[in-house]
Amino acid sequence: MEWLHLVSYFFGGAFLTNAVPHFVAGVKGERFQSPFAKPPGQGLSSSTVNVLWGFLNLIVGYALICHIGDFDLRSTSDAVAFGLGILAIGLLSARLFGRFHGGNTPEHS
Repeated sequence: MEWLHLVSYFFGGAFLTNAVPHFVAGVKGERFQSPFAKPPGQGLSSSTVNVLWGFLNLIVGYALICHIGDFDLRSTSDAVAFGLGILAIGLLSARLFGRFHGGNTPEHS
């Protein structure tokens, strides 16, 4: 079931990456979009909710990477699956959160 392990590593990378903006916003005391806001993913949740949501993402990411299969960062297939999960959620987050924080506006020199 090697391919299932790779799927787990992909989603582990995605969850670990998703933890970053929520946890960082929360520990900075800032409100940020979360699935618990109204409307979900668009409204702002409290800093406490974001710390908790970020921490839950860390736990899930850790479980997917460290407790399924035998993840080896030196294994190309494991590292690629993990990296693609990071890249996928990173690009998705940039697009989604960029709408609210000015990240999708063209830069002017």
